[in-house]
Amino acid sequence: MKKVKVEEAVGLPLCHDITAMVPGFKGAMFKRGHVITEDDIETLLNIGKKNIFVGEIEPGMLHEEDCANRLAAMAEVEGAHYEGPSEGKVLLISDRQGMLRVNTELLQRVNSIGDITITTLPDHYRVEKNARLASMRIVPLFTEEEQIVQAEQLCKEKKLIDLLPYTEKKVGVIITGSEIYSGRTKDRFEPVVRKKLSYFPGEIVGVRLCDDDKGMILSTTKELMDKGADFLIFTGGMSVDPDDLTPGAIRELGADIISYGLPSQPGNMTLVAYLGDVAILGVPGAAIHLPTTVFDVLLPQIYTGLKLTKEDLLRLAYGGLCQLCEACHYPNCTFGRY
Repeated sequence: MKKVKVEEAVGLPLCHDITAMVPGFKGAMFKRGHVITEDDIETLLNIGKKNIFVGEIEPGMLHEEDCANRLAAMAEVEGAHYEGPSEGKVLLISDRQGMLRVNTELLQRVNSIGDITITTLPDHYRVEKNARLASMRIVPLFTEEEQIVQAEQLCKEKKLIDLLPYTEKKVGVIITGSEIYSGRTKDRFEPVVRKKLSYFPGEIVGVRLCDDDKGMILSTTKELMDKGADFLIFTGGMSVDPDDLTPGAIRELGADIISYGLPSQPGNMTLVAYLGDVAILGVPGAAIHLPTTVFDVLLPQIYTGLKLTKEDLLRLAYGGLCQLCEACHYPNCTFGRY
């Protein structure tokens, strides 16, 4: 491989793509392996290329496209595919909805090797089909093969990127409050929860209204579980007032309460618990009044089947403050990163 003036490159093969941005065009104007002709000289000069690299790559070095292909091969993702290489990079594209998981510690180690640059969407990000999940490339046109070998070794030990599918859930919804149970106040939670859950696979096996009566709450919950509910959502009675009975009822069910109160707003008073494999969320009233709360952040992980831990919930603090934008853009915003 050698660097030559374009006027002296006629008849020689390019070692790399030559990209250009001109009105109406952005991309590879000349592809690697293209043999330079007399007609190409003027075009190359017009896009600012006085010198180009031609010939064979030196032993022990890899071209950017070969690097991109090997980086993609070391991080295969079920439910997604790679496109490219183009302009030296490959793109990871989702084939389905799901929640993106990124091993952020491993990502930093790989990107610290040298010339490698892998970029991704945030960890725990809710993605749609055909979303761009990650991009992989090296910064120079060529790098030592040893750098790619190091990255490959690291990714043999742990998975770098994953796209978790949503599993079907049978949901039971318990809405508490004497004012709603008696008909004095119209319930507004059911339409909200139905709309949010319609995004995920499964069914709602029952929505029940309960008086402020712990016994009624317990018996209603057991009825829904007998109908197959493996995800329970409670709302009403979730504050710290003495007459708020819902958290106590959840405890009496025998549930393991992971956290009652989260470092995230809106939705501070959210309760997260598990009764065996049954996920339980206690959802405060903010979910009725605001388009996005921590309820929306937790739903994708519950539908992947992964159990939330105390550490997961504590990580909600960083990025856990909603900006209450006039027009909600969630999940394309700062809220809900953990």
